[in-house]
Amino acid sequence: MVATAPATWQGRWAHEADTQAFAQRLAQCPAVAHATIALHGDLGAGKTTFVRHLLRALGVSGRIKSPTYAVVEPHTAVDCPLMPARESLSIWHFDFYRFSDPREWEEAGFRELFASAGLKLVEWPERAAGFLPPIDLDLHIDPDPMINDPEHDDARLVRAEARTPAGRLLLEAVL
Repeated sequence: MVATAPATWQGRWAHEADTQAFAQRLAQCPAVAHATIALHGDLGAGKTTFVRHLLRALGVSGRIKSPTYAVVEPHTAVDCPLMPARESLSIWHFDFYRFSDPREWEEAGFRELFASAGLKLVEWPERAAGFLPPIDLDLHIDPDPMINDPEHDDARLVRAEARTPAGRLLLEAVL
C-alpha cells in the first residue's frame, strides 16, 4: 500500500468571526463526531478560542474553559445535530502543555478516553508524542506577523493537514 501525502489547506482568519465560521463549517461534518484534531500554536495563538467556537457550534452549552491545569475537560453536546435523536456527543478537550510524566498517561486513563467514541481536541500534542492515537486533522494556528495594529490583532494564519480519510472529510467540509 502506498501512503499518500496529507491534504493541506492554508489560509487566514482576518477576524475572530472567520475563526467562528471555520468552526461552524467543521461542526457540520459528520466525521467530526469521531475525530481526533490536534491544535498547534504558541500560547495565545487562538487554539482555545477555536475550540470554544467549535464546541458552541456542536451544541455545547455552559462554561467552556481551557484545560491547561486540569489537562482534560470533558464536554457533552446534548442537542448536537450530528447525533441521532436522544444521543449526545462526548467531547474531550486535552491540553498537554504541562504533560511531562508518561506514567500520567495510564494513571489518568487517557488511553481509555482516546479509545472511546466522541471528539478529541488536543492542544500541545507534541508533548504527548508516542502516546496519541493517529491524528485525523492537524490544525496550525499562528498570529499573523504582518499585523502590528492592536485593534486588529485577532488575525491568524492557519494551516490544516488531513492525516486520515476522516481528516480529508473534515478538510473538505471547511473549504
